[in-house]
Amino acid sequence: MRKIKVIILRNEQEDDHILWVKACEEYRNDIEYRVVNLTASDWLEEIQKEPFDILLAKPGGLTAPFKQLYDERIYILAYILGYKIFPSPLGIFIYENKRFLSFWLKANNIPYPATDVFYYRKEAFKYSEECEFPFVAKTNIGASGSGVRIIRNKIEAHKYIKDTFSGKGSPQRTGPNLDKGGILKRGFHYILHPSDILKKLDIYQTKTVNLQKGFVIFQEYIPHDFEWRTVRIGESFFAHKKLKTGEKSSGSLLKNYDNPPLDLLDFLKEITDRHGFYSQALDVFESERGYLVNEMQCIFGQSDPFQMLVDGQAGRYRFIGGRWVFESGDFARNGCYDLRVEFVLKKFAGNQ
Repeated sequence: MRKIKVIILRNEQEDDHILWVKACEEYRNDIEYRVVNLTASDWLEEIQKEPFDILLAKPGGLTAPFKQLYDERIYILAYILGYKIFPSPLGIFIYENKRFLSFWLKANNIPYPATDVFYYRKEAFKYSEECEFPFVAKTNIGASGSGVRIIRNKIEAHKYIKDTFSGKGSPQRTGPNLDKGGILKRGFHYILHPSDILKKLDIYQTKTVNLQKGFVIFQEYIPHDFEWRTVRIGESFFAHKKLKTGEKSSGSLLKNYDNPPLDLLDFLKEITDRHGFYSQALDVFESERGYLVNEMQCIFGQSDPFQMLVDGQAGRYRFIGGRWVFESGDFARNGCYDLRVEFVLKKFAGNQ
């Protein structure tokens, strides 16, 4: 069988697509690849200058303008030109767009913490006068909990609303994540790789000048000590606990690898089956109302060499013959990108 020709669609960050490159190199006997910057002015000409079979996306989540640009061009490629894209266009649109995610979850009757989006200061103030405290304020873009704030009273709520609508922008962490841990290790990395310091400083500056303005996202607070990070890549399923540090679970990198309940995997499978998501993480709260989807990402970080332990063994679950079957092994290498490429290869071969 001939090699599959793929194009990796990088974003505005120069090295953000490298794990796709490493995965394609791992399967170089089956894949020919090239990289196109989807945010460059000649993006379409570069994509169309040579034949290809499928586009591998790496959407950015740094600023709203580039997120919108990436989504618009994915729309053109998928729905106007009919090209195959992985992860799915819908998964890309949901990625780093908490505003759109809240609308999408509600429209599809997927359980989630009650969320309101206000574009009018008056409506936001009215909410703050009538709501229960605490509640959660989120920025539309912001990974690792950088844009999450717990609002505990009216004074905090009014300040947050004024900051966002006055032009100052929603409060958001724009520098190092001090809750993340491993500060000494990260510091040593920058000593050995001083050029990376300039890249980080550029990212921090970009975030600082692109704070969210003009609307707020307020979410019901769900009491929790952890949230489940559930993952589906192709037909492989994983889950582990993201532990709470301070007020948030996101961004702490503290994890617990208890055996996941199988009904949690049922929850993940039902949603991803229904919407054709084969590269997807769902962050899920346990609540009195059952499982609630807090976040969804088609691309996500990975700080450990595995996504799940069952009875102390790294591996994955697969749904075979109507039941969940655990398989031990290294299925999360290279940040799960190898597993993504394996799925693309199998899916493409099956469609020939």
